[in-house]
Amino acid sequence: MSFVAELKKLRLIHLCVAVTFFISGLVINIIQLILHLGLKPYNVVLFRRLMYYLCYSLNCQILFFAEWYSNSILHVFMDQYDFKKYSGKEHVLLIMNHAYEIDWLAGWMFTEKNQVLGNCKAYAKKVISYVPAIGWAWYFAEFVFLERSYEKDREIIARQLKEVFAYPDPVWLLLNAEGTRFTPQKHEASVKFAQERGMTVLKHHLIPRTKGFIASLPALRGRCPAIYDVNLAFKKDAKNPPTLSTLLNGLPVEAFMFVRRIPLENVPEDETEAAEWLQNLFREKDRIIDSFHTTGSFFETSGFKEVPVMHFKYRPYSVINIVLWAIFSLSLVSYYLISSFLAQNWIRLSIAIGILLTIYILMVKSINMSKISKASSYGSEAQNNSKSK
Repeated sequence: MSFVAELKKLRLIHLCVAVTFFISGLVINIIQLILHLGLKPYNVVLFRRLMYYLCYSLNCQILFFAEWYSNSILHVFMDQYDFKKYSGKEHVLLIMNHAYEIDWLAGWMFTEKNQVLGNCKAYAKKVISYVPAIGWAWYFAEFVFLERSYEKDREIIARQLKEVFAYPDPVWLLLNAEGTRFTPQKHEASVKFAQERGMTVLKHHLIPRTKGFIASLPALRGRCPAIYDVNLAFKKDAKNPPTLSTLLNGLPVEAFMFVRRIPLENVPEDETEAAEWLQNLFREKDRIIDSFHTTGSFFETSGFKEVPVMHFKYRPYSVINIVLWAIFSLSLVSYYLISSFLAQNWIRLSIAIGILLTIYILMVKSINMSKISKASSYGSEAQNNSKSK
């Protein structure tokens, strides 16, 4: 194994990564707060254009590890006409399967190719908005934070989507309709739920929760022209697992993505019919993923017409961005540590080292948390949101 490959696995390198991301995130948060208070009330268009670059600067630090650092590969299958005419040029609601630790990051790789990474948004748990750096950045960027109470969330969705799709540039909003990541335990509950209600059992997905989707439709119509059905898969026998740890250690992963553009006008306006439309979409998604895992192709047994694969070159901006932030952040930390040592201010030095260790531990815990299948009410109370009739 090469020296560079071994270097990427060093904890010191990972600490530098964590420090750079945390410090740059706080700086970005401060700028966002100033713009939120001083600019947004007077020029919301300029505010949102500047917010694009601030979010891009933070997001592409993580993207850097998926591309240049680990040299991972993304194979995108999408109709050439749709890609050339629409992709990156319109507001989009993304509906994506949620089965992998880094499925969102693979999605970011695709959005970067369409130059909308800075305007990527998602439905997210409200608790995330309290997390320094990434959570605060998403709050100022007007992500749709939900409280998991349908009555409250319906009002939040209606209000927030009108703001999100008032952006001057294309916005891509991610909806994980399954509500939680796929695990064997949650899938077992999903199968039981489907069987009890006479619904089609899904092999590779959980039964989608339809209420959030239905609540979104009135605000989407007339503002968001299309839904992108994103089907992501990694080979089960791949050498490197699709995890954040894999990328952080500089090891590549290979992702396969089949994207379909569906005009929003294809979704029925009647709520019951719209719910059934979403259920049918996931039945189609299940055939697509099953075809991939059984034949190695999204199209072999799914019944969908084969489209050519596309590959994209990495853009250099994520490298430039993280290098500049690393120089700024690590210089700041190094100056503080060295000046404290030379002044023999052991208390200040101890506090600084303690903060650095805390940042590293938080990074490790964040990565580990993404691996843990948290307890979910899937299959019981929360799953009642899935009813389509």
